[in-house]
Amino acid sequence: MDSETQEEIPVHEEFILCGGGETQVLKCGPWTDFNDLSVDRPKLLIFIIPGNPGLSSFYVPFAKDLYCLTKKRFPVWIISHAGHVLPPKDKKIVTTSEGPNAQEIKDIYGLSGQIEHKLAFLRTHVPKEMKLVLIGHSIGCYISLQILKRAPELPVTRAFLLFPTIERMSESPNGRIATPLLCWFRYALYVISYLVFKPCPEKIKSLICKMSLQAMNVKNEFLQMNMLEPFCIANAVYLGGQEMMEVVKRDDETIKENLPKLTFYYGTTDRWCPKEYYEDIKKDFPEGDIQLCEKNIPHAFIMNFSKEMATTVAGWLREELSKF
Repeated sequence: MDSETQEEIPVHEEFILCGGGETQVLKCGPWTDFNDLSVDRPKLLIFIIPGNPGLSSFYVPFAKDLYCLTKKRFPVWIISHAGHVLPPKDKKIVTTSEGPNAQEIKDIYGLSGQIEHKLAFLRTHVPKEMKLVLIGHSIGCYISLQILKRAPELPVTRAFLLFPTIERMSESPNGRIATPLLCWFRYALYVISYLVFKPCPEKIKSLICKMSLQAMNVKNEFLQMNMLEPFCIANAVYLGGQEMMEVVKRDDETIKENLPKLTFYYGTTDRWCPKEYYEDIKKDFPEGDIQLCEKNIPHAFIMNFSKEMATTVAGWLREELSKF
């Protein structure tokens, strides 16, 4: 898929107040308002839940590729984690007077709060009759499983769990390094981020962001100054610390109850969920759709492997989408 085709695909940006947290939602496709009865609404929504940090804009190339590869028939939405993206000062915040969004979620920036945050959004902003396909990445896989556990009434037809950090995070190779930083020294990280980035002029932060994205070869039409925003950094670090402490035991009961609709995709060189985790879950659920990547795609596929990952997911979706 060439860049010209990607640029032609509309992406609608919204900021909503969800559970008391400002939330960026990026909507790929022509459908922006499901409440408009004059619009011929699609019957299914593809919903992407990011890893940590939960910057939805990094998933835009993946969403665009997936939208095109599914013949532009179904909208693809990406939700940010609460507190990981701050709206521009002149951006309108959409509020909901009724429903779950009107209620503030306790500890919304923590792991359980982020799960309730996604549930509040799905219950309020997606029609009840619309089928759902969840795509979780990294900690987004844990959140996806918890959505299935906490809200079995939601019409989720499939859930694709990409590089799933759903167990033993602190014991993983990266977890052993990250746990002391995120759990023991997180206040030092807060102080450093505030001292370095708070007084930094917006133009300098914008330049740093652009240079960083250029160095990583990442195209980002929704430039994320939030990467250097102390408030957002603190929330990402806080969530990361909770991940290390709480994502310990695999939720086999939820996996067993939802196995027919689950696809797990593990990496061969993933230091967050190593190959042995794949071998363990494969042994415990031999009848499940549990796959090991043969394309050398890294855990952070959104950096340079969005097209390859979108092609793989679109292949999995082909049979499911043929029903609609």
